[in-house]
Amino acid sequence: MEEYYLVCEDSLEGIFTGIYDAYLKRMPHERIHLCVGEEDNYRLFAVYENCRPDKEKAAKVARTFLGQFGEEAYMSACRALASREPDKGEAVYKTLAAGFSMKNKRELMGNLKNPYIHRVFELARFTANEAHYHVEFLRFKELDNGILYARMGPKNNVLTFIVPHFADRLPLENFVIHDQQREIYALHPAGKQWYLVYGDEKIRQVEHAFSQGEKKYSELFSGFFHTIAIKERTNSALQRNMLPLRYREYMTEFQKA
Repeated sequence: MEEYYLVCEDSLEGIFTGIYDAYLKRMPHERIHLCVGEEDNYRLFAVYENCRPDKEKAAKVARTFLGQFGEEAYMSACRALASREPDKGEAVYKTLAAGFSMKNKRELMGNLKNPYIHRVFELARFTANEAHYHVEFLRFKELDNGILYARMGPKNNVLTFIVPHFADRLPLENFVIHDQQREIYALHPAGKQWYLVYGDEKIRQVEHAFSQGEKKYSELFSGFFHTIAIKERTNSALQRNMLPLRYREYMTEFQKA
């Protein structure tokens, strides 16, 4: 029997649209699969269909997730879909399908015997951990125009999980957080709601126009950081465990003067 592969855009809206279209097929779930982006090798005896993102379809799936399974399951799905792993769409779709057959739908994410639910749990945990790291390690610098600017390079698309933390703590500041891996900017105007901008050339041009005060204090902070270090107590393995090397590229204290 033919199997169907729905090719979705790599976004929350795109994958939720794919899930909606999968249910429209009214076929056994084991015969339908979700692909995030184009596959390198197409399978024989399989039908491929492209799913165009649709806000209304995505919103219906989101409401169903929240209403049937609760906020915890919905947030786990959102975190899983922020992962860079290609099987995330399939995992979330089959998790949703498994949930509808459960008697107590609010315990969906506790059913870790199901391989798809376990995979969503695994992806969500990894994404949440990375977001937590970035909340701790993100460093802002002041631009000439007074805007606070921070850059990062996460493995997963965690920007939307990080910005609310800083919007809550810096509500009266103009700041920008730049995901350099995906060329996404989170802009927060002082006293207003934050929003995302994708690959804006005008923003990119002002990235390195740091203020003189920022340059001075960055040098002082970096100098202080290295001065207080006790060479005899250096434990590189422990440091790498607590602060992985990939984060240091974006941290002021590790920048060369």
